[in-house]
Amino acid sequence: MEQTSDPGSTQPEPDSSRTDRTEKTWWQRYIGFPLIWKFGIALVLGVIAGLIVGPPIATIEPLGDLFLRLLQMLVIPLVLVTLISGAASAAPSSLGRVGGKVFGFYLLTSVVAISLGLGLGLLIGPGTGLDMPSTGEDPEKAPPLIETFLNIFPENIFQALAEGNVLAVIFVAVIIGFAVGTMAYSEDARLRELAEPVKKLADAGCEVMFKIVRGVLEYGPIGVFALIAVVVGETGTDSLLPMLNLTGTVYLGIALMIVAYSLLLLAFKVNIARFFGAAKDPMLTAYVTRSSSGTLPVTMRAAEKLGIREGTYGFSLPLGATINMDGTALYVGASTLFVANVSGVDLSFVQLLEAVAVGVLASIGTAGVPGAGLIMLSLVISQAGLPFAAVALVAGVDALLDMARTMCNVTGDLVVTRIVAQTEGQVEEPSRVRKRSRSRR
Repeated sequence: MEQTSDPGSTQPEPDSSRTDRTEKTWWQRYIGFPLIWKFGIALVLGVIAGLIVGPPIATIEPLGDLFLRLLQMLVIPLVLVTLISGAASAAPSSLGRVGGKVFGFYLLTSVVAISLGLGLGLLIGPGTGLDMPSTGEDPEKAPPLIETFLNIFPENIFQALAEGNVLAVIFVAVIIGFAVGTMAYSEDARLRELAEPVKKLADAGCEVMFKIVRGVLEYGPIGVFALIAVVVGETGTDSLLPMLNLTGTVYLGIALMIVAYSLLLLAFKVNIARFFGAAKDPMLTAYVTRSSSGTLPVTMRAAEKLGIREGTYGFSLPLGATINMDGTALYVGASTLFVANVSGVDLSFVQLLEAVAVGVLASIGTAGVPGAGLIMLSLVISQAGLPFAAVALVAGVDALLDMARTMCNVTGDLVVTRIVAQTEGQVEEPSRVRKRSRSRR
């Protein structure tokens, strides 16, 4: 009886468990497939779909918008908890030193980007031979610099959170983190005891946000496909060809900035292969989403892979996503010369420097979202006394230019963060990073 009953009673179970194991294996394979390849495949398929379908491909735009919304949803809470955690983890004395280094390197890379944009613009002469468009809507004007400065200090923190005022959130988070850090390093045992649960709460918030980020990124390839397909479908090759000169100038400038970043990393003895191996994910994400703020969760993951401790990247990256605009500075320099050439206006070198300086200062108050570069360009055009109609030509391919400059912005943030971490001894060994990553899966 045992010989006849056992096979019959146990036969269905192996089939069921084998099916479960197969389904789980396929999902694990998808999760384990490198994000860069998922995004790369989605990008190529999006280009093909956009060229084949054309403007009607815009019907899938909500799929891309959903991806952007999910990323934007994470920005404010991620900035808040990571800055509080990062500022609270560092001693007050070292936090001031780190902040000075971060600002100094951000300024250095911006100066290099401005020089490249102006130099390539003067050398290549983008816009020469193109006709001035007869009509064109004026881009949205950038806020006055004094208003940008005052907006850093919110009257109501909850209103700043609701409105997505990143500068105000950064200010409040740094102040809270600094206060908690002061308590944590205080000689008073009671203050140290009170600070501990706040630090743990901020650390837990970071872990929760990173888990959510991982889930959002699994939807990323669908969003990337939709975003690229819509851009290519609406722009097409016909509208891109007359702007090839400007597009080539900006993309060449971005390539040279990547080289400059590499040289800067080498100067501080940073492993280039390991850096770009981790940076490729946020670089591609920034390219397709065109949002420095939206890419922030991915950039933070890359910093973690590089072994940068949270006390450094939790402060540097959110700040860089708001104020460090290397790619945008380069774009503004080249585009200003483009508009001047199209308009038939000769600008002196001093005028160009003044215009670009104003644009870079305005970038501090411009959100790291798609299309923000046109707002800054409008301010520069006003400063230089150039007609706004020529901006319509730039707007026609701004999405393609925005992709490159946003990628440069994000790369610059990560480069500065890695260098500052190196100088502060805030970089973990690769073996410890891999061990921690496995424990979080």
